[in-house]
Amino acid sequence: MASQTILELWPASGLEEVQTIIHAVYKQVLGNPHVMESERLLRAESQLCDRSITVREFVRAVAKSDFYRTRYFESCAPYRFVELNFLHLLGRAPQEQREVSEHIVRTVAEGYDAEIDSYVDSSEYQAAFGENVVPYYRGRSSEANSKQIGYNRMFAIDRGPAQIDSSVKSAQLVYAVATNSTNAIKASSATVIGSGTEKRFKIVVTGSKFDSPRRISTTEYIVPASKMTPQIQRINRTSGKIVSITEIV
Repeated sequence: MASQTILELWPASGLEEVQTIIHAVYKQVLGNPHVMESERLLRAESQLCDRSITVREFVRAVAKSDFYRTRYFESCAPYRFVELNFLHLLGRAPQEQREVSEHIVRTVAEGYDAEIDSYVDSSEYQAAFGENVVPYYRGRSSEANSKQIGYNRMFAIDRGPAQIDSSVKSAQLVYAVATNSTNAIKASSATVIGSGTEKRFKIVVTGSKFDSPRRISTTEYIVPASKMTPQIQRINRTSGKIVSITEIV
């Protein structure tokens, strides 16, 4: 599943750490592709190395590159382009039809660059990643989801580290977002440890305990795919905060 590792560029970061940041930005923003040497943004990489641009500006450069434009703007349906922009640049799935429609209209009326800027310049991006954190998939935590259905939608568009996003051209969330309904999490056909054949997921939850002395507890739930929705609903009815949801492989 997508890594929750948070990478940040610091003033004292060395060249090796900067290269790790560069690789992580390419992987996140471009959707896990193989980037050939000729496709790398060497000028922008150099600017990041000498700190004349921030990680956020490097993200913007990658999202406006010919690589991204060709694979996601020119080759995908508009709805797919928008849902992947949410995934790659904000780390979550679209929440409702209004925000998807807003971005499609902006793309048509103002153009490609304005659409990319609308994510990178947003208050949400700034609050989540600031200037020097590499965007990452936040869609499996409570922080990024104002509604429970956001978790299911994230699974619909992020199918794990082996998926290359450009291989899927059609939108995955059209019906669910338009009707404000949830996406079903389908059981796997592969056999897992034990007698069942469903995929299982680990939900990590933090919550406050107000006994003495005060402490913060962490709880892990192991649930089959078919029980994910009711389990998340139970957690959301309590004071618990979902930190992550990961597939058990």
